[in-house]
Amino acid sequence: MKHTNARLALLRKLMSENELGGLLVSKPENIFYLSGFTGGEGHLLITQTHAFIAVDFRYYEQAENESLEYTLCKVTNGMSCWLPELLSSGNIRRLGFESFYITFEEYSKLKTALNESGSDILLTETADLAGKLRQIKSKEEIDDIKQAAAIGDAAFSALPSLLTQGMTEQKLAWELEKFMRNRGSQSMPFEVIAATGANSALPHAQTRPVTIAYGQPLLMDYGAKASWYVSDMTRTVLPGKPDSKFKKIYDIVLSAQQKAIDQITSGMTGQEADAIAREIIEKAGYGANFGHSLGHGVGLEVHEAPRLSPKSTDILENGMVFSIEPGIYLPGWGGIRIEDTCTLKNGKIELLSKSDKQNPYI
Repeated sequence: MKHTNARLALLRKLMSENELGGLLVSKPENIFYLSGFTGGEGHLLITQTHAFIAVDFRYYEQAENESLEYTLCKVTNGMSCWLPELLSSGNIRRLGFESFYITFEEYSKLKTALNESGSDILLTETADLAGKLRQIKSKEEIDDIKQAAAIGDAAFSALPSLLTQGMTEQKLAWELEKFMRNRGSQSMPFEVIAATGANSALPHAQTRPVTIAYGQPLLMDYGAKASWYVSDMTRTVLPGKPDSKFKKIYDIVLSAQQKAIDQITSGMTGQEADAIAREIIEKAGYGANFGHSLGHGVGLEVHEAPRLSPKSTDILENGMVFSIEPGIYLPGWGGIRIEDTCTLKNGKIELLSKSDKQNPYI
């Protein structure tokens, strides 16, 4: 992969700062980011002088083709059979592992492997070191996210032809997914949400076999995936005639999102960014109905760093990609959320998803 050596150099710098002689990488997204391996199962062992990829028989050839900068370790038995041998290649005193990702069972296997080998290496919990690198996207990464966002935009443009009288939430979700797959999306980054009426008041609603109601909010939250990078977008529309309550709530949410788009700048904390939109909603009297964060990072995962929330100390920087998604949710009536994927470029917000949000009536 083009950026492997540069990414490994940055990771090794972080490892040195954390006094780690080695790092075991297990999270699939981090494995892909650092090695280009798309198999989804395996481990990387990175030291200051070596980089290994450990996979079983199913992925030998794939790892050889995709991870050219790595030495292949062919796994035939448990961790205790291959990890100690790899660790012996370097003078490692502290081995970092992704404690936020591996299960207790996997940790136990890791510890057992070291104990059985007589190793005195100290297992060290780490924050997401690779995830820190992933926060700042390269131009190529942003281009991939733009491609994913364009697929989502095309699906929304097709909504008038996809949505038919008597259609259920589940059927609409399938039509959106099918449309995006036909346009080149890889697997959906998350389950498509299509929620009508009171169901749309649930921020992460379960899509149901219930007929979409005309004259009630219809919230759609979905994304696409291109070259393993994802997009995330929400649009809320009103099938049927305009409604005064819908218009009132919609205009508040749209104003909150637009103010955030206009005023978020590089150097802000996630907390400061969140407050820009939250102030609009609170002043309108709906602060208690906006219970989630303003946004989250988007990249290889649909939810990653940075966080734009009331308590986030993350510093927003150029090259970061994240969502801006204020919402108001009224139990028994419905919810309205407007979400776009964006990036910070030259200190300002640039929208990557571009679907219309000025006319929510269909």
